[in-house]
Amino acid sequence: MRDLVAPALASLVCLAILIGLGVWQLERKAWKEALIDRIVARSRIDPPAPLPAFDAFDPARDEFERVRVHGRFLNDKETLVHGLAPGDTPGRALQGYYVITPLRLDDGRIVLVNRGFVPTELKEVARRAAGQVEGEATVTGMLRQSEVRAMFVPAPNPQTGEWFNRDVPGIAAAKGLATAGPSGVAPYLIEADQTPNPGGWPKGGQLRVDLPNNHLQYAFTWFGLALCLVGVFTAFALRRLRGETGNGETGENPASATATPPRP
Repeated sequence: MRDLVAPALASLVCLAILIGLGVWQLERKAWKEALIDRIVARSRIDPPAPLPAFDAFDPARDEFERVRVHGRFLNDKETLVHGLAPGDTPGRALQGYYVITPLRLDDGRIVLVNRGFVPTELKEVARRAAGQVEGEATVTGMLRQSEVRAMFVPAPNPQTGEWFNRDVPGIAAAKGLATAGPSGVAPYLIEADQTPNPGGWPKGGQLRVDLPNNHLQYAFTWFGLALCLVGVFTAFALRRLRGETGNGETGENPASATATPPRP
């Protein structure tokens, strides 16, 4: 029995950790579902909300909110950001660019608008000149915070116009726009909806509110490991209690058994 004390304590500690991880994943599942519900509700606001104040933007509260703005596009300050978009064939993505164009609002402030996606062959403005919106325009879409560059995303090169993430302050600075603030450039951008652009390009409405929610299967994995641990320890303890060894012997001391010599 004493031989089981240390393994039992170690197994109890591991069991508590595995069960705790499973419970934590269930809590994360509930949190993720509530977050998805809030995002979907924001993205379907009708009528769209006005823009939040530039100096009071809170991503946790305002991101993915559906808004509508009116102004004039600054087409000469357009920026192309490398990206992918769903293609006509399931599972195959199109390679191209997202067209980020500043929109000067009626009060003089500026907000960047992701007007949508264009394939690589339409990178040059001359090949999609019909898609330029001249004059005043009304834009409806969802708010997004500035995109942080991930570890494996290449760094931008403003001199050559190579951008790989939607870096709002970086793009604004590269284009010579005013710094972010109450009277400058918004610290967020607008992902334009599917309203058709002249000439069909760029294609808006590329944003998908589709957050992964695999926490239930993660919880099952941790609880399953906990059950396996219980089974392994139970089998181990039974073998010890029965005096069995690893090669199937009974553990009885052969020296304790004496043979009775045959009688003459």
